[in-house]
Formats: sequence, C-alpha cells, structure tokens
Amino acid sequence: MMVLPFFRNIRLLILTFVLIIFWGLSAFQSLPRQEDPQLVARTGIITTVFPGASAERVEALVTEVIESEMSEIEEIDTITSDSRVGLSTVSIELKQTVIEAEPIWTRVRDKLADASPQFPQGVLEPDLDEAETRAYAVIASLVWQGESEPNYAILRRFAEELDVQIRGVGGTEKVDTFGFPSEEVTVEINPSDLAAVGLNARQLSQQILQSDAKTSAGQLRSPNNTLAIEVEGELDSLERIRQIPISSTNNGQFTRLGDIARVTRGIRQPVTDLALFGSKPSVALGVLMESGNRIDLWAAKIREQLEDFRQRLPTGVTLEVIFDQSGYVENRLDNLISNLLFSAFLVVAVTFVGMGWRSSIIVGAALPLTVFAVFGELQIFGIPIHQMSVSGLIIALGLLIDNAIVVVDEIQVELEHGLKPKDAVVKTVNYLTVPLLTSSLTTILTFLPIGLLPGGAGEFVGSIAWGVIMSLVSSLAISLTVIAALSGRFLGKTITTNHNSRPKHESRKFLTSKLSRLLSKLKNPHAWWNSGFSSPFLGRIYRKTLNWATAKPLIAIVLTMILPVMGFINVGSLPTQFFPSLARDQFQIEVEFPAQTSIAQSREDVLLARKLIQEHSEVEEVHWFVGESAPKFYYNFTGGIKNAAYYAQAMVQLNTNQGVPQLIRTLQDELDSAFPSARVLVKQLEQGPPFEAPVEMRIFGPDIQQLRILGSQVREILTQIPDVTHVRDDLTETLPKLGLEVDEEQARLVGLDNRAIAQQLETYLEGSVGGSILEATENLPVRVRIANSNRGDLSQIASLNLQPTQQIGTEPNLRPLSALGKFNLVPQLASISRRNEQRVNTVQAFISAGILPSVVLGELQERLEAQNFELPPGYRYEYGGEQAESGEATGNLMSTVGLLGLIMVITLVLSLGSFRMAGIVFAVGAGSVGLALFALWAFGSVFGFMAIVGTMGLIGIAINGAIIILSAFNEDEAAKSGDVKAVREVVVKATRHVLTTTITTMVGFIPLISDGDPFWLPLAIAIAGGIGGSPLLALYFTPAAYLLVKGRRKNMKKRKQLLLPPAVS
Repeated sequence: MMVLPFFRNIRLLILTFVLIIFWGLSAFQSLPRQEDPQLVARTGIITTVFPGASAERVEALVTEVIESEMSEIEEIDTITSDSRVGLSTVSIELKQTVIEAEPIWTRVRDKLADASPQFPQGVLEPDLDEAETRAYAVIASLVWQGESEPNYAILRRFAEELDVQIRGVGGTEKVDTFGFPSEEVTVEINPSDLAAVGLNARQLSQQILQSDAKTSAGQLRSPNNTLAIEVEGELDSLERIRQIPISSTNNGQFTRLGDIARVTRGIRQPVTDLALFGSKPSVALGVLMESGNRIDLWAAKIREQLEDFRQRLPTGVTLEVIFDQSGYVENRLDNLISNLLFSAFLVVAVTFVGMGWRSSIIVGAALPLTVFAVFGELQIFGIPIHQMSVSGLIIALGLLIDNAIVVVDEIQVELEHGLKPKDAVVKTVNYLTVPLLTSSLTTILTFLPIGLLPGGAGEFVGSIAWGVIMSLVSSLAISLTVIAALSGRFLGKTITTNHNSRPKHESRKFLTSKLSRLLSKLKNPHAWWNSGFSSPFLGRIYRKTLNWATAKPLIAIVLTMILPVMGFINVGSLPTQFFPSLARDQFQIEVEFPAQTSIAQSREDVLLARKLIQEHSEVEEVHWFVGESAPKFYYNFTGGIKNAAYYAQAMVQLNTNQGVPQLIRTLQDELDSAFPSARVLVKQLEQGPPFEAPVEMRIFGPDIQQLRILGSQVREILTQIPDVTHVRDDLTETLPKLGLEVDEEQARLVGLDNRAIAQQLETYLEGSVGGSILEATENLPVRVRIANSNRGDLSQIASLNLQPTQQIGTEPNLRPLSALGKFNLVPQLASISRRNEQRVNTVQAFISAGILPSVVLGELQERLEAQNFELPPGYRYEYGGEQAESGEATGNLMSTVGLLGLIMVITLVLSLGSFRMAGIVFAVGAGSVGLALFALWAFGSVFGFMAIVGTMGLIGIAINGAIIILSAFNEDEAAKSGDVKAVREVVVKATRHVLTTTITTMVGFIPLISDGDPFWLPLAIAIAGGIGGSPLLALYFTPAAYLLVKGRRKNMKKRKQLLLPPAVS
C-alpha cells in the first residue's frame, strides 16, 4: 500500500512535506499574475473605405463581396455588417469551439485578398483588426501643456520614441497609439491661381510626382565595378517642393510651385481621432503585456522606463500614466488571498471544535499541503494566478479537508477500539479508498462541465472548476498517504499514552497543586479540546429524531424534501442575470452626436461634458477619446469604432468605488439634459463575455422601409419603459448630404460629364497625393488640395473652376461649378445593417445602472404581446443582448452534462453495487439543488450564470455524505440486511465527520458572502445554502430511503415465497 512507506519511514514523511511546500512556494513566485482570465480573440472587424459612396452602394459593391468570401470559412459563426456613407464595417465572430484563432485570421486575410479585385475603382484596401480581448496593462499619455495650439508633430515624434523604448522592455507584446495623427506635406492651392496656369488639382499633383525621383535608374556594369545610378533631386524638403517647375498648359511657360501654392508641413486636416488627457491635447499609448508574465514585476520595469523618458521631455510636454493595471491586480489578489487565509483559519477553528486539537493539527496540515500542491499543478498546466483560479481554491477550501477529516476521524476511532497504529492506518485506508475515490470523482464530474465549457464564458469561469478539481485530486492523494501516516504516528502515541498513564504514589503531593490539577484537566482525553465538542443533551435529541426517522421513513423523506420542493417552486420568481457589474473606481461614457457632427465640434462638446462631470466630488479625472474607441482599460469592452467624428468615449477615474451605480444614474440624467441631441451612455463596467447592448431585438427582412417601420414600432414601445435610458436602431438615423444637381446638357457642351465633375471635386476638396518626403524611417505624402477656408464654404466650392476632359483650342475652357448645376440639401440613409448576409434592423435598449436586463426584456415581451405585435410574411425576429449570450453559455454548459452524468451513474453503481443505492444518491443531489434554489430565493439573490455554476458544483459536494453513509451500510452486515438498529448506529458513527465536513465547507464561503461582491455572492449562497441543508439529506433522508428500499425488497421476497408451491417453498 502507498501509505505504509510514509508510516514506516519518518524521513520520507518529512521530506514529502518539505518537497510539496517548496514546490508550491516556487510555483507561486513564478506563476503569471493578471486581473482576469484571458479570452480567445474570436472577433475581427474588417474596415473598408469607399470615399463618397452612399450606404446603398457600399452595401452592394463592397459589403456583399466581403460577406460572400467570408461565408466560405466554416469556423465563422456570425457575420454582421454596417454599410455607411463611404465606409463598410464587417464584424466576424468565430465559433465558440475555436481555441486557436490565428490560423483562421490568416485565412480571412487570404479571402480579403481575393475580394479586393472585385471592388470598384476608388475602394481602398480592406483592413482587418483582430479585436483584442485583453485590457492594456498600462496606458500612458504624452500631454501638450502649453496654452498655444498643440504641435502634434512634436507629440508624434516623442510618441514614436517612447513606443520603441517600451517595446524594448522584456515581456511587452505590443504598443498601440491613440490620438496619433497622420503627418503630411500640404500644397494648398488657390483655384483662381491654378486656373491662370490652366491646370486642375490632379494635373498639378501629377507634375509634383514627376519631380520625385525615388525610383531606380539602373546600374553601371563594367568589368571591374557595378555602380547604382540614381537621378538626383528627389523631394527631400519643403524648399525643394516649392522650387518644382510647373508647366502651364496655356502658353507652355514654367512657374515655380511656391509662386502659385502654399507649401506647409503638418497634421492632415481634419484629424480623424483625438485624445484628451483631462482637457489637454495628447497622444496616448496602450501597452499590452505578453501572456505568461507577472504583471507586478513587468509593470515595475515599465514605470522605470517611463520615468527615464519623462526626464528627457522638454518644457510644455509631460508624460502621464492614465491607467496601470498592476495596482488593480495586486489589490484584487491581495483581497482574494486574505479571504483564502481567513477561510483557512475558520476551517481549522471548526475542525478544532469538532474533533479536538490533535486532530485539527493533522487536518490543518492538509490545508497548506494541498494548496501548495495546487499551485504547483497550476504551473504545470499553465493556469495563471487571477481572480478565478484563486477563487477556485477558496471554493475548494472546505472540500479539500473533507477527505482528511474522514481519514483522521476513522483512524482515531480504530485506535480507540484498541488497534495498533499501523493496523488502524491500513484498515482505514483499505476501507475508505473506494468511498473517498467515489465521492471525489462524483464531485469532479459535477465541476467538469464548467471546466470544459467552450467559448468566452468557459474561458472566464473555467479556471474555477480546474482549481477545484486539482484541489480534490491533491486532497485525495495527500489524505490517503501523508495525512493517514501522520495520524497513525501522532494519534497512536496519544492513545497509547492515555491508556498507559497511571497516577503514582510519589507524585500525590504534586497532584494536589493547582497547576497539576490544570494539567490533568487539559490532558483529560474526554475534554472537548481533546476529543471534540459533544453534548449529551443534543445527542439524545438527535438519537430520538433519528429513531423516529428510521421508524417512519416515508414521513421522514417527505419532511426532508419540503425545503427543496419550495426551492423548485420559487425558482421561477428569481430574477435572472448573466454576469453582474463590477464594483470599481472607474466607469466609461460613450457619446454619439448627430452623424454629420465634425470632430472639432465633438471635441468642444465633450470638454463641456467634462466640466459637468467634474462637478461631482467623487470624480478624479475624465479622459476623452474622440473619433475612435478609448484604449481598452477593462477586458469587457466591445470597442472597435474608428473614423467616426461624431463618436467619443471617456474613461472616468473616481476616488472611490462606493456608490458608483447612483453616480452613474445621476450623470446619465444630467448629460441627457445637457446634450439632448446626442445619445449619451454612462456605463458601469461589466463582467463576463461582452455584448453591445443589454436588451436587443433583431428584425430580419428584405425591404429596408418595412424594417424601418417595424423597428420604429419596437422602438416606441421601449421608450415607454421607465428604466430604459436610450433606444437605438440601425435604420432610423438619416444623414444630410449636399446633392449636386448637374445640368447634363450644359456639362456636355463644355466637355464634362457627371463622373469627371465628381472626380475633380474630390481632388479639390480631399486632395490628390503626388510624391513624398522620406524623413528617417517615415514617408510623408505630399497632398495637393484647396485651402481649408475654401473647402469649408459652399459659395467658394460652387465657384470652383472645372476643366473639361478634352481641351478645345489653346485658351482654357474652364467653367465654374455654379454654371453646371446647383446644390440641394437632401437626406440619405445613414447605414444599412446585415447579419449573416440578411438585412436586419437591430433595436437596442440601454438601461439604468443597477437594473437587470431580464426585467426590461420581460416588460418588452409583455407589451409586445399586449399590442399584438406581428411581423408580415418573410420577416422574423430574435432577441440578442444579454439573453442571447446567457442562453448560448448555458446551452454550452449543459452540452456535456449528459455524458458526464452517465459516467457518474456508472461510478456510483459500481462503487455502491446497486442501482437503487445510486438512485438514493441522485435523489440527494436533486434535493441539494432545491436547497440551493431555496437559499437564493430566501436571500433575494439573482439566478445568474454564477448561480448555475455554483448549483452544478454543489451536487458533487452535497452527495459526499450520502456516499460515505451508504458505503458504511455496505460494510456493516446487519445494516446491509436492513436492520434498523444497525442502520442507526452506522449513521450515528458517521455523524461527526458529516457535520464537521459540512460546517467546514460552509465557513469557507463566509468571506465571499460577507464581502458582498455581486459576482461571487450568488455562487456562494447557492453552494453554502445547499451544503447547509445537506446533513438533513445525508443523516435523515438517506437512511430513511435506504430502509424503505430494503423494506420493499424484503416484502417482495416474502410475496414470492407465498406465491411458490408448498413443495418448492
């Protein structure tokens, strides 16, 4: 047997202790540390720019082409698209079963390469952005502190230098920039000056390009040398560009570019995105840490580099840290480790009261040994230290000493019955191996579906299950070897000493002293601190109730099932929630202004919003990112918005994490009042896999107008629900545009057509690139366009002179745009949405902080039914948001339950040797589920995903007591035959360790319950509530059901005996 070497060889026992502790400490020091589990990047966003195209053209010519190519990749689960004016955005969601996403993204890029040749002229290359599921570990910002206009060129240079320096730190994966403007050389032209030389903007751009000799001119190849030939005079400075000779089409004469245009170097206008540190212009850098690193050690090195770089900055530019994840990681892990230590103290204290100090020391030794072993196993399997893996240890804390309690208690009983320590150890291990293995295996099987759960939900909570499973395996192995050997050696000597101790005549005087009486009292083997707490009064009551339950088993079964049945009855009244919000000193704000809003106006508005937000004393600072999503400072963000001048997102830093929901509700009302034309969403940080809106209804159909009507009906219903703050749908929004109505006859007379007019206007207003300046490793394009003052004035645009495609005569045949047509302000569809290649109108509802999405969704469904909302033929709808994510995660969780349940049945039947006994165990499991539901109902908790996880894990824990008792019945011949008295004695004998393991498991959850974290509270209530009632099921229901089954079998045998002929009988 494995236990004998540890019992015989004390050195082996000590070295095993030392080895496990050293292994665990070493692993704990080297294990990666992070705030939350890392999710697989299953979302990608394809952005394709089609300048000037309407939403309908973008949909038909770009979006559908990309969707068609993507549909050929079978690992893609969902394709959603948004076709806007000049922009196509296609979002790809991979299947939840995908674990390695990178090979699939490679295939997506190949498909994009196949799609590009199918695009019409003018469409830019599609850009694939794999949505990062991790938060940036550090976000730093280079801030312009001067009162003058910011010099983004300077900020850009410093950002590039800092980027290089940070990427040189070991453990840094990548650095992304935000508010990082593009720099270019601008050639601003005056339309009248350009007309004087008979050129348009595109022709001028071509002449600049012809002067930029950045191409090979061949090589001189002689018998002795090979020399490269290069045409001198490439564009290398602003002065060189100004000196470019420009040929006039009027008279063939030349003029210098600087005489007809203004050449400057700067940021491309208008900028596409802005970063604001407080109210100051800045460029932000988001730094991602490589997986497998300790964030505390890595962040310390990053801070050193930032401090070094800060010393080199000139006056007027500062380097500030917006966000440092390491502080949050350390605080969260410190809190979890504190809970772990507090739980361990409570567990040992309960063991001391229940079993005495000697047994509690041995059982307590199992705690650090198992925890250290789990740390070592976490290192082997590559699971980092984060809130889920540590919480798995907290959940398993009461479980991992259950085996030790049973082993120690059984060895102590055998020793008291007179067995030698070695024989007691061997007999106990032989007797308990199968029951403990069975109970551990059934518990593992109930947690296994959580560990095997695919997708984001599984990656998020799966570490809990693996932490519990590793703890159970380690606990079983340690209890049946090290703890059993330690119990035999330590308790064996104690029992021997107590049996052999006799008072001696010589010490009578000494025994009369107070000290001797105290020592004698402390050594009393029957005192509670030596043998554990016991109350004769409670014992008598317990025996009476047990006698009654075994005498009337059917009534006992009914009574023990009252609370579980009440739990099942009330489960329908429990509010549901996927994952709760996070209590943190941060939150986010998203703002969508009207679609035509310029980025300059968006910037002014968010600065006004900042002043309003900072009037609240809880707010420390507000950082805005305009035109794009903010850097991901928490993993749950969806993000991915780019090139949206009307959009802004803020990171709000507080000085407290208390009262955040109330502050969010207050700010929501204030900002809605201050910006009535904008959609302002003040959002608390959420946990679990992300979703765009908490309540979502998707309406599918072919006709855009009909989809718009149906969406408006749902939108109107949602706006009437009190807890809904904003409603958004895909098709309501329209975008104003200037439509140029061209007089085609007049245009043809002067040699122009609609296409030529559009191309020349595009060139004038947006510019045409011709040539570039190479500066170090950066290539600055040279863009020719009219001045900002001209392209911002409609009268100036109307006066632009257009050049015919075919010149007639030597004189320029230029015509002002106003002579060829007129401008009209007309509405156009802002966007067209599709989902899996079908047109869809998605209606989204955003709700007040602290309100459950399920409540609002239920209200919506009731109102839809009351108003007889129906869809015409060819249209359908489905719900998205939290409900869709929760339903998918729950379905995935249940997908493996059937197979694992069958394995559990096989395990129980083989170990107990009876289908009926296995049925009793499953009845206990069902009763524990009812008790968990009753506890959730009694405490007013939500029935969310974590409550489901806790309830599933509870089943394996709650049935352990029943398995131990049923195994004991099988070992006792009298009890096995159905003798009531023997059954009672077996139950009484097992009562101490059933109660002790129950209480130790429950107290292990006290820190999680007292902490009040809404994430862990439902799980803790479900498990603690189910475990709290499990002694009723183990000590009353199990023997009652056992006797009922045995009694029926006896009756069946008697009936068979009566039915047999006399000769046979």
